[in-house]
Amino acid sequence: MNKGDLIEAVAAELNASRADGAKALDAVLAAIATGLRADGKVVITGFGAFARRARPARAGINPATRQPITIPAGVVCTFKPSDGLKSAIQ
Repeated sequence: MNKGDLIEAVAAELNASRADGAKALDAVLAAIATGLRADGKVVITGFGAFARRARPARAGINPATRQPITIPAGVVCTFKPSDGLKSAIQ
């Protein structure tokens, strides 16, 4: 499923147009991003938890030249599914 499929599913669930489904999905995704920036964690009961996590710098190898490089530190988003979501996909 891609974003277009998800928009159609949301629109069908709401009995709304595809444009309204896109607005609803975009609003939810924007709220999750805002929550991660502000609080570092977004928990959706029954679905899972998104969290912001720092990734330290680490050593790597450039595959083209085989030379060692340092991969810079960064911030990544993680997701941990709830027990409800785990059981729903089994």
